[in-house]
Amino acid sequence: MKLVPLADRVLLKPVEAMETTASGIILSTATKEKPVVSEVVAVGPGGVVDGNEVKMVVKPGDKVVVAKYAGTEVKVEDVEYSIVRQSEILAIVE
Repeated sequence: MKLVPLADRVLLKPVEAMETTASGIILSTATKEKPVVSEVVAVGPGGVVDGNEVKMVVKPGDKVVVAKYAGTEVKVEDVEYSIVRQSEILAIVE
């Protein structure tokens, strides 16, 4: 199955970062909060949303920062994704 975002929506995949404590203990993903850095998987076409022209700024492959509880979580073939509006993206990581 393939997800294709519509309008100003962006499909994101959370970036799994392994964290290690100062003493060398590796923290599991179950003990951490939802990551705020995600990778852009797909981008909608933009267009007119709520009467305003929306130009898509992000592109697939970009790493972005999103609000902790932004978007809608979707699970496809055991992979978790988030679908957010472009306006919910706070920054692009360079």
